Amino acid sequence: MAEATFPLPDLGEGLISAHVLEWLVAEGDWVERNDPLVELETTKSSVEIPSPQTGRVSKLHVAAGGELDVGDPLVTFTVEEQAGIVGTVPEDRAPQRRVRLIPPED
Repeated sequence: MAEATFPLPDLGEGLISAHVLEWLVAEGDWVERNDPLVELETTKSSVEIPSPQTGRVSKLHVAAGGELDVGDPLVTFTVEEQAGIVGTVPEDRAPQRRVRLIPPED
């Protein structure tokens, strides 16, 4: 087992912080990837953030009503290690980027 911390993601449009309206999980809960995790409020709207992975919620870093900045720890999960390292993608599974070079016109 390993721990993986999920930070507050960039919510777009220049938003740098958010308030926790309501936690939809509690410490000790088991969550599946994409299960509802938390409701956040920004200066522009309210948004529900889904769980980024499957695992047990081991720590909620901010209480309901609290504020945090983008990149601050939001929640920590206890997860099963896969392929030896949590959160990495083996090279043979990594997305491939294709670049097409176009020669300059004379």
